[in-house]
Amino acid sequence: MRLRFSGAIWFWRGPAPFHFVTVPPEESAMIGEVASVVTYGWGMIPASVTIGRTTVATALWPKDGGYIVPIKKLLQDRESVTIDDVVDLTLDIDA
Repeated sequence: MRLRFSGAIWFWRGPAPFHFVTVPPEESAMIGEVASVVTYGWGMIPASVTIGRTTVATALWPKDGGYIVPIKKLLQDRESVTIDDVVDLTLDIDA
């Protein structure tokens, strides 16, 4: 499954800081349809995320009935993106 969408990068301080983009409701629903087949536990969905020319392996996190995409430091540095930037993402999930 390949999904493309745009979203703003936001910061979650938590016990360890993370940057995320929220998956829109329509795409979250599509992921939810295959979640039981692809999750490795706790609702985490293995995926690859591409921003610009950079692709990294990650896992989508379930949140508030949808999903959020961690934006790893490697993506931030290589694509010069930061909090509040709106980015175009491609998610690839093996379903």
